[in-house]
Amino acid sequence: MLPKVNQILHMNINSIDDEEARIEYKSRIADVTENELVIEIPLNEKTGKLKKLYQGDELSTFFLGEGGVKYYFTTSVVGYREDVIRLVELRKPTLESITQIQRRNFLRVLAELEIAVKMSDQIQFIGVTDDVSGGGISFICDGQVPIGMNAAISCWILAPFKNGNIEHIPFSGEIVRIKQLESGKQLAMVKFVDIADRERQKLIRFCFERQMDFRKR
Repeated sequence: MLPKVNQILHMNINSIDDEEARIEYKSRIADVTENELVIEIPLNEKTGKLKKLYQGDELSTFFLGEGGVKYYFTTSVVGYREDVIRLVELRKPTLESITQIQRRNFLRVLAELEIAVKMSDQIQFIGVTDDVSGGGISFICDGQVPIGMNAAISCWILAPFKNGNIEHIPFSGEIVRIKQLESGKQLAMVKFVDIADRERQKLIRFCFERQMDFRKR
């Protein structure tokens, strides 16, 4: 499904400034051409301020379809158009580059990724994920680490992508299940409590890339 005129795009700017990268903007699609999406100047709903976009800015975006399905894609600013109001031209995504996901039905894949976990200033440790999805993860850690049910944790994951990039993905979560393993280690299952949409999109993209790898084997 490709975005259409009058749909609302939700977007984050892919910035090296973490604070800026977490801000979500909204914009209406004013026109769709063969190669471009033309949008109104994005709005920060929390502040009510418009956001000026510059040519070359990279954006992580999604729009909503029927049944609450989210359609994710990345794009960039390619130009501007003067109309009654100034409009911004974005690179139009291909159908193949759009990731479709329903929040309650995230794809889960096996993956051993490095994860840093912070439970408090005194309890911080490194583990390895067992599986990941856009809705949560599970990780394995030393059996002596005092993790507990319903514990709130802050984490980041290192996720490698096919293009060679390694992304640092932060999130906050809650431990919903703990399993003791025969190896003496423990497996913790975590649901996301707070994760920026642009970070969730990275995990979803990682899961789809990993699934494609499994299919090729």
